[in-house]
Amino acid sequence: MSKELAQLTPELKAFIEEWKEKPGNLIMVLHQVQQTYGYIPREVAIEVSELLNVPLAKIYGVVTFYNFFKLQKAGKYIIQVCLGTACYLRGGDDLMKELERQLGIGVNGTTPDGLFSIEAVRCLGCCGLAPVIVVNGEVHGKLETKSIAGIIEKYRKLG
Repeated sequence: MSKELAQLTPELKAFIEEWKEKPGNLIMVLHQVQQTYGYIPREVAIEVSELLNVPLAKIYGVVTFYNFFKLQKAGKYIIQVCLGTACYLRGGDDLMKELERQLGIGVNGTTPDGLFSIEAVRCLGCCGLAPVIVVNGEVHGKLETKSIAGIIEKYRKLG
């Protein structure tokens, strides 16, 4: 290939070269891309397609099948809403709906200012504090929908 691929870091290029002929290489390469960028940028997916000689449609098939992979850059504050059994039964779904309403985005969405992203998770291991959300590792438990505005405001002030 004659053209230089500008989007990939030298480390990613070396990683792809190392995995190019190995079985299961696509998932390993996509994991490395996501670890590098925090998501799978379209330009990088195109370059991976060319380097691995894999159709772009196959890459997007893998990325959209596995929940781990993201196609959009996450916000500065990632809000994880627990929807495990205890949290769900105590109002986790209502917390999710309130976050979506107040932030104007859906699950796996990012606010236009890049400040917040919302993720649904199955269990955070804080069942005694249900319902729970976690913002960048900080646990907020025993929540009610009326608590959401204050939590959002706290992180907005932090910028």
